[in-house]
Amino acid sequence: MLSDLLTLERVKVPLVSQSKDEVLRELVQLAVPSASVAVLEQIVTAVRDRETLLSTGIGSGIAIPHGRTPAVDALILAAGVAPEPIDFDALDGKPVSLFFLLLGPDSAAGAHVRALGRISRIVRNEAMRDELSHAMDAGSFLQRLFGAENL
Repeated sequence: MLSDLLTLERVKVPLVSQSKDEVLRELVQLAVPSASVAVLEQIVTAVRDRETLLSTGIGSGIAIPHGRTPAVDALILAAGVAPEPIDFDALDGKPVSLFFLLLGPDSAAGAHVRALGRISRIVRNEAMRDELSHAMDAGSFLQRLFGAENL
């Protein structure tokens, strides 16, 4: 369940980033705020490396950047909403305002894929995307996300 992975402290509404690289870094810092600079860089590199394979901007204003790295020992999810859509090289060519970052170790590959699938199923719904994108704060974002997860 996403409610097991995402906490209020790991949701940011609004994000302050204005570019793809900035938003990746902001989400990583949100996901692992107590990590050293070296560990943060290792994680950002893992996420960027995954982006070079194929953009995680899945379309409809959504991006689900993710990466596997030994720098984390369990699945971690962070999320945020950009007040102005960000060019993220999305598959549909449109900018992104709704972001979910998923990090995990190689040993959690199965759970990683299941979490990606769960996020994708929830945000496939246009009304839910709209609700999440217009959340006023982290609390309302979580409430809407967890409500959709229980449907």
